[in-house]
Amino acid sequence: MNIAVVGTGYVGLVTGTCFAETGNHVVCVDIDQEKVKKLKAGEVPIYEPHLDVLFERNIRQGRLLFTTNLKEAVDQAQIIFLALPTPPGEDGSADLKYVLGVAKELGKIITDYKVIVDKSTVPVGTAEKVREAVAEHARVPFDVVSNPEFLREGFAVDDFLKPDRVVVGTSSARAQKLMEDLYKPFVRQGNPILFMDERSAELTKYAANAFLAVKITFMNEIANFCEAVGADVDKVRIGIGSDSRIGKRFLFPGIGYGGSCFPKDVQALAHSGEQAGYKFQIINSVMKVNERQKTTLVDKIKAHFGNDLRGKHFALWGLAFKPDTDDIREAPALYMIEALVQAGATVTAFDPEAMDNVRKTIGDKVRYAEDEYAALEGADALIIATEWATFRNPEMAKLEKSLKEKTIFDGRNLYDLEEMKDLGFHYVSVGRQTVNAPIKAKA
Repeated sequence: MNIAVVGTGYVGLVTGTCFAETGNHVVCVDIDQEKVKKLKAGEVPIYEPHLDVLFERNIRQGRLLFTTNLKEAVDQAQIIFLALPTPPGEDGSADLKYVLGVAKELGKIITDYKVIVDKSTVPVGTAEKVREAVAEHARVPFDVVSNPEFLREGFAVDDFLKPDRVVVGTSSARAQKLMEDLYKPFVRQGNPILFMDERSAELTKYAANAFLAVKITFMNEIANFCEAVGADVDKVRIGIGSDSRIGKRFLFPGIGYGGSCFPKDVQALAHSGEQAGYKFQIINSVMKVNERQKTTLVDKIKAHFGNDLRGKHFALWGLAFKPDTDDIREAPALYMIEALVQAGATVTAFDPEAMDNVRKTIGDKVRYAEDEYAALEGADALIIATEWATFRNPEMAKLEKSLKEKTIFDGRNLYDLEEMKDLGFHYVSVGRQTVNAPIKAKA
């Protein structure tokens, strides 16, 4: 098929590249001329495992093209994907100006039947708004489809090529047939293409992300309670995760969720509820708890240092909101940096991929190290904010040599408590006993 993808952000670039990988001819369009120039030259602007290999191969084989000209991208396309940003407004609502702006332009330039697909995460009712925007100027038939993405950053290529399910919202048999043909190569192992109405498809994406955010936040609440009563959250997590009704995933406690999806989507769902006259009590509670959780480690740091951080210097491992991505949107590390700096402390940070993005966002508010061990020099303690694999098995002798105090504040529970005790570290994690006293040996 001939496909156009409008927007070359995270979703658009993965979508376009993966469709090209299955033999389609894909033209991606973006208004950023410099970005398009780099894409044409084979430069991938985001870090996502395995994307670069597919990207380079499909450019080389002529199946993946880039342009700044919208008409050039859509003229030959049978299906047009809108992969545009929907940033949160001040009231928490999803801003649809980019989606609706392109929809109006499409109405002016399409000359034959097109399927226009909302790939962006959008509120319930957006397909109807897009349809109205296109219809203002369109003189040819078209259909609008909702096809939300379910891509995990760090696993996006695998998620796209081998999806658990594909959700397609459409009331058109013609559009359904085209979408079914397009996605058949991705579901040969039997995973379903779920066809439904547009509104249900739109809500499915928000409901899925909100449920996962609830699961994460619930576990963080349990972790906080474990600390209050002397329980071990790791044991509780294993105990409840063994129940098939609950499952093992998204039960790891930490310092809150971040990224491009969960914060924005949960907020947008709450706002949609308000607009419909319904108050999501659980969703609103999740947002409050998660906001507090992002700086819970700072409270522990302050308590350890007598509530006075003036002149203290910290090493920070991890800036991205999760490993295997350079995405820092709503990353807990940034909230902790702000709190530490306001308290009079200084920070030297290291992240394998996200430091350039942090520099662009907060500049020289922190110092940046060339590797994780360089960040430790002269620090009063180490703070771990992202569970990158490289942080899981560090050379503890280097930590001991470089840190002023053998103290670690771990927001991702990377290390074993007994091992930390044996090594003589003061070790503070989430939902587990603080290592500053003898720990009973395993039975």
